[in-house]
Amino acid sequence: MTHLAFPYRLAVFCIFFLGGCAPYTEKYADSNLPLQISILAFNDLHGNLEPPHLSVHETVEGKIIEVPAGGIAYLANAIDQLKKQHPLNAVVSAGDMIGASPLISAMFLDEPTIEAVNAMRIDYNAIGNHEFDKGFAELKRMREGGCSQHTRMQPCKVNKDFAGATFEFLAANVKNDNGQTIFPAYGIKIFKQGKHQVKVGFVGMTLKGTPNIVTPEGVKGLVFEDEASTANELVPVLKAQGVSALVLVIHEGGTVQGGPNDSNCPGLTGDIVPILHRLDPAYDVVVSGHTHRAYTCDFKKFNPSKSFLLSSAGQYGSLLTHIDLKIDPIRQQVVSKSAHNVIIQSESFTNSAGVQIKNTRALPQFIKNQEVQRIVSVYQEASALETQRPVSHLPQSITRQASASRETPLGNLIADAQWAATAAPENGNSDFALMNQGGVRADLLIQVGGGTVNYGQLFKIQPFSNYLVVKSFTGLQIQEMLEQQYSNPQRLRILLPSSNLRYQVNMENAAGHRVSQISIKGLRLEPTQIYRITMNNFLGSGGDGFGIFKAGVLVFSGGLDVDALVDYLVQHPGIPPPSTDRITRM
Repeated sequence: MTHLAFPYRLAVFCIFFLGGCAPYTEKYADSNLPLQISILAFNDLHGNLEPPHLSVHETVEGKIIEVPAGGIAYLANAIDQLKKQHPLNAVVSAGDMIGASPLISAMFLDEPTIEAVNAMRIDYNAIGNHEFDKGFAELKRMREGGCSQHTRMQPCKVNKDFAGATFEFLAANVKNDNGQTIFPAYGIKIFKQGKHQVKVGFVGMTLKGTPNIVTPEGVKGLVFEDEASTANELVPVLKAQGVSALVLVIHEGGTVQGGPNDSNCPGLTGDIVPILHRLDPAYDVVVSGHTHRAYTCDFKKFNPSKSFLLSSAGQYGSLLTHIDLKIDPIRQQVVSKSAHNVIIQSESFTNSAGVQIKNTRALPQFIKNQEVQRIVSVYQEASALETQRPVSHLPQSITRQASASRETPLGNLIADAQWAATAAPENGNSDFALMNQGGVRADLLIQVGGGTVNYGQLFKIQPFSNYLVVKSFTGLQIQEMLEQQYSNPQRLRILLPSSNLRYQVNMENAAGHRVSQISIKGLRLEPTQIYRITMNNFLGSGGDGFGIFKAGVLVFSGGLDVDALVDYLVQHPGIPPPSTDRITRM
C-alpha cells in the first residue's frame, strides 16, 4: 500500500461561485433570502474504493499530525452529512473518476467505481484523460451500461446487468467527426426555495492535451478543443437560459506552495493558469483536477479582472471541497461565496515505516456509508484471492524518487522486467526496453527489514492493462526519439531505460544535439543498424507525444505489462533497487 503525505492545513475563506444541472427541480420551504447553495466537489478518485493508506498533514492543538484519509464509503458519508446540512446542493467530480485504478476496481473494468458513485448520488463528472484509458467505446459503456466487450478483459464479471452511470458525463471540448460533443457540454440545475428559484450552470471538460497522454487508438476520430475558447463560447448560451451562476468543472490543474485552503495560493503554477487568464469573468468558480494537488485559490489576487475561485480536492477521495455560495434570486446574482477542503478521515493504519497513522476526534468524523460499503464489499470478496496473492520477497522499498538524470529505481526495474519478458528470440528478440514515467502509478513500498510483495501492490503500480510490443527502428530513429525527450528544457519527458541502454545528455547543447555516447548492450549505436525496442502499447501507438514510436515496424506483441513485472520479481527474489546511472547528465 502506498503512503503519501501532503502539507494540508484547513482554513475557510470567501470567494465566488458556480452552477448546476437541470433535468430536475428541488423545492424547499421558504426562508430568508438569499438562497444558500452548496457545491460539493472531488476529483481524481481513480477507482480508490478502499482507503488508500494516504495521510494528510493537519495542525491539531498546535501540533502537526498525520491524519488517515480517503476511502469511497467515508467520502459518501461526508457528502451525505453536508447534503443534510445544506439541502440546496450539487455534487460534481472534476475527472479521472476511473482509470489507473487499484485492482479491486480495475480487474472489473471500473464497473465497481461507477456503481459506488451511483450510490453517492452525484450530479456530474467532467471527464478526464484517464476516462479514455480503454478507449471511447468503453467510456461510452461506462455511461450507458451494458456488457459489450471493447477490451481484452471480460466485462460484467460480477454484475451481469451493469447499468452504467446514473449521473451525467460532461465533455464540452471533445467532439466526434460530425462536430458533436461526445457527451453533453453542460448541465443546468434549478434550485427552488419558496416562491424563488435560481439556476446554476455547470460546464465540464478535460484538458486539450488528452490525446498526448492516452493511447492514441483510444481517442481516434475525436477532437479535443481549446479549453478557454470552448468555455467562453458557452457563456451566452447559458446566460440565455437564465443561469445566475456559472461553474467550470475542468480536468486540468496547477500546483501551489501553500496549504489547500490558503486563498493566496503562493507559487500557483501549472497549465490551468493560462486558461484562467483567458477565461470569461462571467464564471464564478473553476473546479479543477489532474495534478492531484489540493487548493482553494482566490484568482482575483493573480488577475483583478477574474474574481473566481479555483479549487481542487487533491486525490483518491482524501478531501472534499465544500463551496458555499449565496445567490440573490431577485437580482439573479451571486452575493457571496466561500470554500474549504474537508479532510475525509478514514480508519487508522500503519505505514511502511511501521508508524501508526491515527484517526483523531479533533477533526470531523465520518463513518462508512452502508449502501456504498455493500458495493465495495462485493468486489473486495471477488478480488481478494488475486489481490493478496504473494509474488516475491524484497529487502526494501523501490520508489519513484527521481535521480539527477530523472531516472527512478522503480521505473528502471519495470524497464528491466519488460526487456527480460521479450529478450528471447521467440518473444521478440528485443535489444532494450523503454518505459514512460506516467505509467508508473505508485511506489513499491516494503516494510522495514524486508517483506512480501503481493499482486495487488504490483497492479497498483501498473493498473492500465497495457500489453508489451516490440518494434524495430534504425539507429538514427533511436537517436531522434532520445533527443525528443530533451527538446523542451521546461517540460522534459524522460523515457526510463533498461540496463542495456546507456547514453549521455548535455542540456547546454542545442536541441537535437544533446544526446551522445549511445550504447546498446555495450556496443556503440550504429545509425543504419536495425534494433528492436520493447515498450507498452501506449508508447507503441505514439503516447506521451512520442509520435516516432508509430514509425517502428511491429515484430512482436506480448502479454500484459504487470505480468512481466510479476514474472521478473518471481525470478529475482531479493532484488535491490536498480541503479539510476543509465543516463549520464553532463
